[in-house]
Amino acid sequence: MGRVIAIANQKGGVGKTTTSINLSAALAAKGKNILVIDTDPQGNTTSGFGIEKNEQENTIYELMLNECSIKECIIRDAISGISVIPSNVNLAATEIELIGVEKKEFILKKEVEWVKESYDYIIIDCPPSLNFLTINAMTTADSILVPIQCEYYALEGLSQLIHTINLVKERLNPDLEMEGVVFTMYDSRTNLSLQVVENVKNNLNHRIFNTVIPRNIRLAEAPSYGMPINIYDAKSAGAEAYSMLADEIIGGKEN
Repeated sequence: MGRVIAIANQKGGVGKTTTSINLSAALAAKGKNILVIDTDPQGNTTSGFGIEKNEQENTIYELMLNECSIKECIIRDAISGISVIPSNVNLAATEIELIGVEKKEFILKKEVEWVKESYDYIIIDCPPSLNFLTINAMTTADSILVPIQCEYYALEGLSQLIHTINLVKERLNPDLEMEGVVFTMYDSRTNLSLQVVENVKNNLNHRIFNTVIPRNIRLAEAPSYGMPINIYDAKSAGAEAYSMLADEIIGGKEN
């Protein structure tokens, strides 16, 4: 049965979508069967796999409103080994449309149960806020992976995120775990990146992945071509880093 990992941080621009796309692709390259669920109304993960997000008849929006089944909105083999549940801007209205609906925090979990055993990993890209969609992702997930940008305010908001994860664990999903923290946009030439890494390590009692994702031009370019980094430039530092992160994820599960 598939392991569900939600990639979450309420701060924008920390590398959630980049990590969702490229970790998924790296896992697929290692022979794993992956489902990616885009729960961000911006739909950047969807377009990052070369999918025209505004041309899809069935997306996670229709799924959340019970207008289609999960199997009807899965785009199979968007790239080899990866299927995608797409998203677009329509998703932004979901919370309002579901006012008054009972147990709406569990809609995604209930749907994912139908397909969970078909995949090795299910990766959920969360929106950059702690809203109804993020809560749905957390009730569905087995664990949360938190990307942190190597910048001065890296720890800002992290305590709020961890508080939310603990609340969800206490009240909605007792099996939820912290997968760990991964540093993104790391620049080895700056003292700041080094200081941020040390600061987080000294202040966080959660697993911190050994792999650090570098600030990398090829990594930034890849989404505009609708490709993960391991297809766009397999020899880049970014592709190598996500391959190493995938190894850590797989190793952590099997230990």
